[in-house]
Amino acid sequence: MTTATTSAAISALSAREIVRRVGAGDLTVEAVAKSCIETIAAREPVLQAWAFFDPDLVLRQAKALDKAGTKGALHGLPIGVKDVLDTADMPTEMGSVIYKGHRPAIDAASVAQLRGQGALMLGKTVTAEFAGVTAGPTTNPFSPSRTPGGSSSGSAAAVAAGMCPIAFGTQTGGSIHRPSSFCGIVGYKPTYGGVSRAGLKLAAETLDTIGLLGRDIDSVELVAAALLNRKPSDATLPKPRIGLCRTPLWTTADPATVEAVEDAAARLAQAGAQVSELKLPKDFEALAEARDGINNYERARSMAVEWAHHADKISPKLAEIVRKGQAMSYDDYLWAARTTADCRALLNGIIADYDILLAPCVPGEAPEGLAWTGDTRFQSFWTMLHAPSMSLPTHKGPHGLPVSIQLIAPMWQDAKLFAASRWVAQILGVTTLGVTTP
Repeated sequence: MTTATTSAAISALSAREIVRRVGAGDLTVEAVAKSCIETIAAREPVLQAWAFFDPDLVLRQAKALDKAGTKGALHGLPIGVKDVLDTADMPTEMGSVIYKGHRPAIDAASVAQLRGQGALMLGKTVTAEFAGVTAGPTTNPFSPSRTPGGSSSGSAAAVAAGMCPIAFGTQTGGSIHRPSSFCGIVGYKPTYGGVSRAGLKLAAETLDTIGLLGRDIDSVELVAAALLNRKPSDATLPKPRIGLCRTPLWTTADPATVEAVEDAAARLAQAGAQVSELKLPKDFEALAEARDGINNYERARSMAVEWAHHADKISPKLAEIVRKGQAMSYDDYLWAARTTADCRALLNGIIADYDILLAPCVPGEAPEGLAWTGDTRFQSFWTMLHAPSMSLPTHKGPHGLPVSIQLIAPMWQDAKLFAASRWVAQILGVTTLGVTTP
């Protein structure tokens, strides 16, 4: 093992580099773990990214992995686990006092998959209450007075701050891409249903998707491959057919996002991509209303037990959503569900003419304040449609804070999304992202 490698140097390594160096014997898992522990100790007092973190548990796991004879594809890789996913050796509290100290008997399926490949589960990252609208204490690594986004707030902040190279997120509306953009990292939402949700506290059953937040595309690809049971790839899709889709929400974008999308489209076209405007049919204008209805209706049902026994411990913001869902008629829910299904079918036909779509990701930079995690509409638009999507922090806003673009591929073409995103990142200069410093 190379003993001269400093903790700071280790914390800046990509996921692929950590796995490679541990596998080659250049690093021990214990050294990687100690680097994470040191970074967390230095930055956690301000960032508040972790709902549960036990350095002793981390070191015990690391030492056991160093002694293990069999090394999986993720051997020694530290991963943050959003605190809505069950973990047998750590509490799962879901950002709610209702589940204070709750200890599941077994891991969520996705957590178990990665453990089986030798990954080190570092701790539980802060989530908004039940992956919803009420924010936790996490701050933005670039500016502590601003939101890191939500609901995967702790995961995004931890990755951006160098506490871990990658972390689990979940997305019901925009809970992967919004915090990824605000914290300047890569966000990946797989095709709906691609990753098992066993052991996840569901919010809205027909929308919830488990995904990843990472420092670079290759790191995310490595872990996604383990979750989807396919081989990791370095494939790049050069000069893809790109549909520039501003969406019906375009007029709500800040100048920073308008510039990011239009500049990205122009530079990609100059580099040889086939970029053409895609204007969606009028049917898609109803998606925002449909999304609110589905979210309210399904959340009310997923939280039936908590509402029946602990309604007084649910935040006012989330309680309002539950009440709206309880009051919603089944016919209104069917309208929302059918409207969304019709748009999915339309999109599947339209998107076949493109390799990827380029769309806005967020209205702009992370807003000031910690009580609100930001506008979900640009992200939830595509979440509703079940397509795989990637957010890349390609631009900066007026305050020098990250602003992402969003790339979308046809359903079940996640591999194409990675290949095209890799080329886009290379052209726009975000192949490997740095780590924020205090």
